[in-house]
Amino acid sequence: MSRLDVEADETDLASEACDGPRELLLEPREVPLGGVRAMAVHRSLPQRDLPTVGAWCFFDRFGPQEAMMRVDPHPHIGLQTVTWPLLGEIRHRDSLASDVTIRRGALNIMTSGRGISHSEYSLGDTPAPLDALQLWIALPEERRHGEPGFERHEDLPTLALPGATATVVVGELAGVVSPATVHTPIVGAEIVIEPGRRVRLPLRREWEHALTLVDGDVTVLAGREGEPTPLGALDLLYLGVNRDAVEVTSTGGAMLFLLGGEPFGEDLVMWWNFVGRDHHEIVEAREEWESGSARFGHVTGHGGERIPAPPMPQIRLTPRRRRI
Repeated sequence: MSRLDVEADETDLASEACDGPRELLLEPREVPLGGVRAMAVHRSLPQRDLPTVGAWCFFDRFGPQEAMMRVDPHPHIGLQTVTWPLLGEIRHRDSLASDVTIRRGALNIMTSGRGISHSEYSLGDTPAPLDALQLWIALPEERRHGEPGFERHEDLPTLALPGATATVVVGELAGVVSPATVHTPIVGAEIVIEPGRRVRLPLRREWEHALTLVDGDVTVLAGREGEPTPLGALDLLYLGVNRDAVEVTSTGGAMLFLLGGEPFGEDLVMWWNFVGRDHHEIVEAREEWESGSARFGHVTGHGGERIPAPPMPQIRLTPRRRRI
């Protein structure tokens, strides 16, 4: 998905993950997608105070809404895109000749490496119901300059918990491992809570985690003093590190998404659709996209249509660092 809002990165802020159990409730913000025919998109990550959770560096939800998605070919570097559909069908095409329809229950994960391009169109010529989660994983130094790739997984493992079921979308949760290829210690899991249940969700103590509410109602019993924290739709509750588990309750049932992973130790410069390490790298990628460089290939089934890169901001891009 094209990241069309341009934001300056933060500087001179502490970059370490918080050193103990704590929580920070962060609200999503609405951003446009697709210019004049924009779709409503809610962005939960990055936040000014929290640019990453593990290697997760971007988290959008588009929907639920009636829309006609037309995201023309656009580039990526330095990341993996994780698309987790909730409702509707979207056609994904990329410069590796992938051409698939994205549907509920199937994970689509695209690895940009040094460069890839792709497009996303909803099926049909009229607005249709659409809803999905779109996330990015920052690639570590040893993989971000490599070749691009695309995977589709329709048979994902589940973890049965008393009162809940977790689908392990990427990474690992309580010993259950997704088949998707990842390059850092990480977890992304959809968790469905049964109505009227109190559920203990297992966590890895050395990782940082965050929870977000996708649907229903949930209260997180995560406070250092046992204070309950109700979540609104797509609120992101950052839980820090040094937790073996977190307890949640739901009255009518809920769907959550759990993000987590080993705190990402590398500086990130994020701009438009690029995840790099410094200003020069971003400028170079932009220039290559604008010049039609072979670095990003050509998206299957498209002619000359493509999303142009926005102008570079009038400041030098620097690493985004957390405030907490």
